[in-house]
Amino acid sequence: MMCYLRQMLRNYRAKRRLCQKRFVTKDGHCNIEYGNVRYSNFFAYVLDFWTTFVEIRWRFVFVFFVASFTLSWFIFGLLWYWIARNNGDLAWQNPSANHKVCVRNLFGLTTAFLFSMETQTTVGFGGRDITPYCPSAIVLIVIQILVGAIINCFWCGVVMTKISLPKKRVKTIAFSQMAVICPNRGVLCLQIRVANLRKSLMIGSQIYGKLLRTTVTPEGQTIILNHVNVDFFVDVGKDNLFFVCPLTLYHVIDKASPFFEMSMESLNQQEFELVVFLDGTAESTSSSCQVRTSYLPQEIMWGYKFLPIISCRKEGRYHVDFSNFARVEPTVTASSARCINDDNHHYHCSTNGFDNHGFVVIDIDNPINIKM
Repeated sequence: MMCYLRQMLRNYRAKRRLCQKRFVTKDGHCNIEYGNVRYSNFFAYVLDFWTTFVEIRWRFVFVFFVASFTLSWFIFGLLWYWIARNNGDLAWQNPSANHKVCVRNLFGLTTAFLFSMETQTTVGFGGRDITPYCPSAIVLIVIQILVGAIINCFWCGVVMTKISLPKKRVKTIAFSQMAVICPNRGVLCLQIRVANLRKSLMIGSQIYGKLLRTTVTPEGQTIILNHVNVDFFVDVGKDNLFFVCPLTLYHVIDKASPFFEMSMESLNQQEFELVVFLDGTAESTSSSCQVRTSYLPQEIMWGYKFLPIISCRKEGRYHVDFSNFARVEPTVTASSARCINDDNHHYHCSTNGFDNHGFVVIDIDNPINIKM
């Protein structure tokens, strides 16, 4: 029992260290914070209030929602109290029997607040109503109804926009937790897998990558998060992917690739982060969205390939077996890209298959842990 708990603790610490080192998390969030933001820049968020309200968390949306309605009811309640007081309608002012009130049954601040709430929410219980003797009261009730309609429209728009954000669509697009390096059609390739868990297409999908690492220029300048382009392809190219079933994307490791100088032995000693982007338009909502994930050197398996995932059944239907989405098997692979055309090349071979964990949708029977 204690050994099991210690192993869980070690795994948790290892995952936490990997998360702290990332610039982009596995689910696509950027691990970055802003410091020394000036008040002038902060005021820009207030000017762009619509985007600010759409992007804030739901808990703050609920707080502002309640506060906006309550504050408007209270402010207009004060105005109704002020109109009644100027007209001498309040009980402590001892109005005469033939006095013409502006609002019937409005005796104090509490009843003024209740009348304001009934007016803005168009409830109208019937206990309080305005009379035609005060033009200021007629103008105020028109203004309050218009303000209440504007507040309702604003919050309806915020809620609907947050619900329909394209970032929710990316939750149904999954990348493999691990990448592999293996030969493909005579060249060494880095491969990843991506799956669309919905039957609706991602129109105009494009896949590309960025290799982030710290470099030092010949002038001695240190560049943090230097970006290097990494092109990914499928069999038909890299643009306008037919993304209706899981795809295996590969990057050719040639002389132009940033992985060309790396080898099986030196891969885990490197310090870089491979960020993969998938851009597309959701077919059902016509909204553009971007899916992101990242891979550290410890999450790239050299000498393994993904198992087939698509098959054709006898009845003519194509079957996608998600149990093989993240499964890999060993394959004969050169120890580096330089060895492909070298007669003295060295191959990395193995006879045991492993599971490439991380695809949370499918439970794989009897998983085998791998130590990178």
